[in-house]
Amino acid sequence: MKFPYGISDFKKIITENYFYVDRTDRIPLLEQVGHQLLFLRPRRFGKSLLLNMLSSYYDIAKADEFDTLFGHLAIGKNPTEKHNQYLVMTWDFSKVEAQGTIEEIRERLYEYINNCIIGFAQAYQFDIEINYDNAMSSFDALLRVTLNQNHKLYLFIDEYDNFANEVMASKVHNNDRYADLVYGEGILKSIFKNIKAAASGNGLDRVFITGVSPVVMADISSGYNVATNIYRNPEFNDLCGFTEAEVEQVLLQTANECQQKGQQLDTDSAINTMRQFYNGYCFNQHDFTSVYNPTLALYFLKNLAQYCRYPDNLLDHNFAMDRDRIDFIAQLPNGAELIERICDDSQQVIVPQLHDRFGVREMLTQTQTQYELASLLYYLGVLTQETLTDFDELVFRVPNLVIRSLYVEKLRQVLLPDVTTDDFHTLKRQFLATGDLQPLCNFLQPRFNIFSNRDYRWSNEFAVKTAFLMLLFEERLYIVDSEPELHRGYADLSFIIRPDKRHLNILDHLLEFKFIKLSALSLSGQTLANLSDAELHALPQVQAAFSAAEQQLASYQPILRQRYTEELRLQMTTVVAIGFERLLWRKV
Repeated sequence: MKFPYGISDFKKIITENYFYVDRTDRIPLLEQVGHQLLFLRPRRFGKSLLLNMLSSYYDIAKADEFDTLFGHLAIGKNPTEKHNQYLVMTWDFSKVEAQGTIEEIRERLYEYINNCIIGFAQAYQFDIEINYDNAMSSFDALLRVTLNQNHKLYLFIDEYDNFANEVMASKVHNNDRYADLVYGEGILKSIFKNIKAAASGNGLDRVFITGVSPVVMADISSGYNVATNIYRNPEFNDLCGFTEAEVEQVLLQTANECQQKGQQLDTDSAINTMRQFYNGYCFNQHDFTSVYNPTLALYFLKNLAQYCRYPDNLLDHNFAMDRDRIDFIAQLPNGAELIERICDDSQQVIVPQLHDRFGVREMLTQTQTQYELASLLYYLGVLTQETLTDFDELVFRVPNLVIRSLYVEKLRQVLLPDVTTDDFHTLKRQFLATGDLQPLCNFLQPRFNIFSNRDYRWSNEFAVKTAFLMLLFEERLYIVDSEPELHRGYADLSFIIRPDKRHLNILDHLLEFKFIKLSALSLSGQTLANLSDAELHALPQVQAAFSAAEQQLASYQPILRQRYTEELRLQMTTVVAIGFERLLWRKV
């Protein structure tokens, strides 16, 4: 099997026999739902391939290729009347460089659109007058020509908000360039005003726009207020994205091919690993069926098909750009607090309703609540909806371990800005291999007082768990569960060796944390500092905390073995924090 990782050329995928998940059955639904559509998905979620497929379907110049490209697909058996009836043009705004002054951005944007129009004229053999100073004048000339030829235009705009988002995030507190793009007579707003006018009987029949968030659309406001938002329609939840059944099917096929090569592949372990790392995205406003990120899934499957083993890094490094989005949120008022809350699995992130009409000016000039910021994180793909409360509110969660690793990394930067990975890497490796937590406790204890000035919810075992999660998180070797549900009980932190790494000489880990306030011991900070670890272990309150933690661990152990494997090399560890001054631990 060939997997089209990084390929968004529909014709190439079909004619060269790459793996393709057929979504052409949605084409009739797309035609019915509206003429100007806005479809939002996180970055690298297959939007470009979707547009390329639709472009091939509607392009009048590709009518002779219809049977080759679509004959074996759902739409090929029952095509709509509009197939191959349009002149089509695609603008991909991710190709517009966002650096430099607003004049330089304007020049590059107009140059790009003009080049698209020149390519359009060559493809359809039209004579179109190009205005190199104003691409919208060139666009008007294109529309006049298409009207004279008695043809209608279908315009696809990919990543409509890409370069605007780049400008927005480049400098949080000084966004004059962004304002020049979207406000007043800004460049982007002017472009969309022209598109709106063209679609009012002036030759532009249909528009399909993809992007990441509605922020830019909200900012251009009346410039383009005619789009039908389809990004949360239930029938389009998996328009981009793979279902669990589809992933299971392709894993079975891959396993068969590996078997023919004389290599064995455990499909149950593979699907469990993919589920933990790549599944969990939900864009459906009526139910909560999740889908896999297609790019991440293809990254994994391509490596699996080629080598019959998992990729070493389950986090595709091309997703590093998502760090910038989390960084942007963290810099906004209330942003860092929201990042902290998201990392606390015992705290739910609840939003009364998903916001879709907030703009950058409001985010930068008005203190936003966590509701607006959580909504933006949802659009960016680093939060997703999980369920509804009894009051019909949305409950958000982190989709998977790939995204969780980005949050943990950012939380470490926020809370331990002076600590680098090299500082604790050796100590982390020592614990993971031997279960000896003392060196890491020694490292963390003098830094632990960073939590003492946080808000009240940090004054418990969550503070302890978060500190160790930041230092121990290792998705390269482990499936890392924070607050994994174990038959109505919740373990604080578990590190289960990835199925493909079980040959390594490391341990599985299950940790439980307890927090004892100084007031509960009737000890001053100075008195506490003078007591040895042995003396602290002997205190009745400390013994009781260890005992309670060990009882919880004992109940979790058999469930973990049943969930993952009986071959777990499970090291169970309890950690008790006394205030923010001392850390005690012991193996079970």
